[in-house]
Amino acid sequence: MGPRVSGASSNLVYACEQWEIDLGRRELRSRGTPVPLGSRAFEIVTVLVQAASELVTKDHLMERVWPGATVGEATIHVHISAVRKALGSGRGLLKTASGRGYRLLGSWTPLEQAGAAAPVAAPPTRATGAPPPNNFPPVVTRLVGRSAAAQIVRDLVSAYRAVTLTGPGGIGKTSLAIKAVRYLLPDFEDGGWIVELASLSDPDLVPSTVAGVLGLKLGREISAESVARIVGEKHLLLVLDNCEHLIDAVANLAETMIRLCPRTTILATSREVLRIDGETVYRVPPLDVPAPEHDAPDHILGHSAVELFVARSKSLDTGFSAGASDLASIGEICRRLDGMPLAIEFAAARAATLGVQQVAMGLGDRFALLTAGRRTALPRHRTLRATLDWSHELLPDAERQLLRRLALFPAGFTIDAAAAVMTDTALDGAAVTDGIANLVAKSLVALDKADSGARWRLLDTIRAYALEKLGDSGEVRQVARLQAEFYLALFAPFGTEGRLQAAIDDLGRYRVEVDNLRAALNWALSPGGDAALGVALAAVAADFWIAASLMPEACEWAGKALAQIGDAAGTHREMILRCNFGMTLIYSRGMVDPARDALARGLTLARALADFDYQQRTTLGLWLFAARSSALEDALAVSRPLETVVGPDDRQSRAVADWLIGIPYVYFAEHIEATTRLQRAIDRYPIESRDRDTVRLTSDLLASASGHVAVSLLSLGRVDAATRAVTRAIDDARGGNQGNVLCIALAFAAGFIFLSLGELDQAERHGEELIVHAEKEKLQPFHAAGLCVRGSVAARRGAPDTGVDLLRRGLADIRAASYLLFYPIFLIELAAALGALGRIDEGLAEIDTALRFAAETGHRWLVPETLRVQGQLLALRDPDDPAVEDCLHRGAQVAREQDALFWELRLTVSLARLRVTQRRHDEARQILAPVHGRFTEGFETTDFRAATALLDALTP
Repeated sequence: MGPRVSGASSNLVYACEQWEIDLGRRELRSRGTPVPLGSRAFEIVTVLVQAASELVTKDHLMERVWPGATVGEATIHVHISAVRKALGSGRGLLKTASGRGYRLLGSWTPLEQAGAAAPVAAPPTRATGAPPPNNFPPVVTRLVGRSAAAQIVRDLVSAYRAVTLTGPGGIGKTSLAIKAVRYLLPDFEDGGWIVELASLSDPDLVPSTVAGVLGLKLGREISAESVARIVGEKHLLLVLDNCEHLIDAVANLAETMIRLCPRTTILATSREVLRIDGETVYRVPPLDVPAPEHDAPDHILGHSAVELFVARSKSLDTGFSAGASDLASIGEICRRLDGMPLAIEFAAARAATLGVQQVAMGLGDRFALLTAGRRTALPRHRTLRATLDWSHELLPDAERQLLRRLALFPAGFTIDAAAAVMTDTALDGAAVTDGIANLVAKSLVALDKADSGARWRLLDTIRAYALEKLGDSGEVRQVARLQAEFYLALFAPFGTEGRLQAAIDDLGRYRVEVDNLRAALNWALSPGGDAALGVALAAVAADFWIAASLMPEACEWAGKALAQIGDAAGTHREMILRCNFGMTLIYSRGMVDPARDALARGLTLARALADFDYQQRTTLGLWLFAARSSALEDALAVSRPLETVVGPDDRQSRAVADWLIGIPYVYFAEHIEATTRLQRAIDRYPIESRDRDTVRLTSDLLASASGHVAVSLLSLGRVDAATRAVTRAIDDARGGNQGNVLCIALAFAAGFIFLSLGELDQAERHGEELIVHAEKEKLQPFHAAGLCVRGSVAARRGAPDTGVDLLRRGLADIRAASYLLFYPIFLIELAAALGALGRIDEGLAEIDTALRFAAETGHRWLVPETLRVQGQLLALRDPDDPAVEDCLHRGAQVAREQDALFWELRLTVSLARLRVTQRRHDEARQILAPVHGRFTEGFETTDFRAATALLDALTP
């Protein structure tokens, strides 16, 4: 029996302005009209009004309303919210003292005096003896993963008098309702009654069906009002189950009973809300599913959808056991079924007979696969298709058409997108908005809460069903065309030079559409699509893929569009696609001939069309191709014209020219010219162009220039400045949020700077990050560089065998990609690792390859270090070989000619040590001291400390 104010006068009424609190009838009234309020929520009002505006603490409130029970903060908040909702415009009467309690403001006058208020009695736990009468079905199986939801429903039912559980078919509304209300039965002295309406087809029979379940004797008049008048003051809980197909009749009956039966509470389950006065709605959530990126067994098992799958499979097959690989598949099955309990039960039943892997593979045709429902289930719950057929058949024709067309949006949709695919129908924009609202109300469309904007989506299972209906209707081609045209217009800013920056600034708006863009492109560029529309869309979206750091995908769509270029040959669209294809192919696969050919064609078109934007873009691409795969002289020749071709932004044009001309000078070992050019590019570059240029040029000038200038600064002996520059390059790259830009900066830091300085911890940290990002972005050349860094670190830390294996793998991938920027430094590392294993001849062969590469391509900056390692290898074979000293002398001479103080120091240390072994200590000191004395920074580096220690040992 529910809590009561015992001993109070049955006609005691408190009044304040328009409000009355009638303790006898247990009613809250506004201007004489009862306001629906749940039983425990009314008890809160009773306690507060009897406190005469005094503060009632939370503890006191719990003691009065829930004596002997433990309730959480959430339960109190639900009931307080119900009171505020009931007060409506008078909600200000209920005040919260944060963290302390509540008070009811106003002058509440008792219209009839009564005795002192007694405490609220009767605990909310089950009373001893027989429970109140009810017809709830027995619990056959445990309801998995619904404890939190059941508590919410219990709180709502005790706080409100009309509660609707809504959600799509198969979400578990009925099971949840029964689980929740069983606990509340003692609060209703006249019992709890469930009225199953699924089999009822005539809405006129709703009142008599309810009367029959309640055992009411009706006269000739059978109506909602007649039922309500007989129920009258009875204190009961009425569960109206499966209301959606009789929604108007059920809503009328429920609203009538709430108005005329002050002690009746109604809990409805429906795919569509009742929309009655005083109703509160709880949208039943799906079960929790594991995130796709987490595949640890404990993580997967910690989600209720997986728990249900495993429990149901075991109930059907006691020998069922899920291993690690099965768990990953079960997690994927649960995700693809949207955590929908009924569908998961179907899948588990199939897994018990077919196996988990077979079910996972068969979900493409889920409606044929998932048919093993329980024999005792309602007919519409015996197959997944039947569950959705029930909802679909209840829709009017216009909403059916809208639903099936919305299925073309795998990433969800906006109102504008939905209206776009309905432009050939009789529905205008307002009607489409209303239609979406109706589908949301019927639990077939859901608001996408993951997105901050106004966006909706279909659950995957509902979408698969609607796609079938779309195919059956013969509308696919027309709707797909409308969808592609919508995205052509939406992504147009990315294809318009003057609007590109605005599109990049609003990138989040476009990112959420990526799966929809894929769907539109896939249709347009597939057989039966519209190739011309696909080419146009691919060209418009070319820069989007770069901005979204999806370079391999940019390459894929550009390639597909070029294969169907048709009438767009020779136009701006072909120019855009050629450039996009060539640039992205370089980063995803390396310096392959199709990339060069595409860029050359793009440059020809850009010149013919007098398009400076694409002249600059394609020139950079051809420069990259030459600089990374052939000869630096070719790269310089490609970039020289940029000094005379000035674009609309003179500062940007000149900075790009200095950048592309300065980089070859780094590898020519003309370090002073390189630092001058590159620093001028950094200083001159207009920062406001950066985001736009990072997309246009697929590279970040600031990060790239800083990384390259670090190489020259290191060679010049300005070690601290080099470290600062490469750190700045990484910081700049992180700020740009472009995977390829960050990979370049990390490769410079790990391979060029920190390995050279012997700072292995730093090299390893940046190298491992490089591997992670390269794998994520699918950038093969940078992944290869990361493997080489890993191998170099392993070899230097005393595991040369591991180092050799990793270096050989990485170098093979670098050669396959013809992306040779990193090639010479890792050849030297491989040679040193082979020497550590005693494989001298193999190491010397790699040195010969490195020297030949330098001669053929102009990469002279590492020649001093190459000669030093060659000397070390020769010394390992024969310390007295004159060739050892010759290598070291030649290396030191080259370093002096290059002003490469850092490499000169390393060579003179090796020469000085050779002199020590020859007992020529004075000569050793005379060789080393002048070079050591020219350093003005970098005193804490490994090489400088070694030189200092050697000089100290040589000092008399």
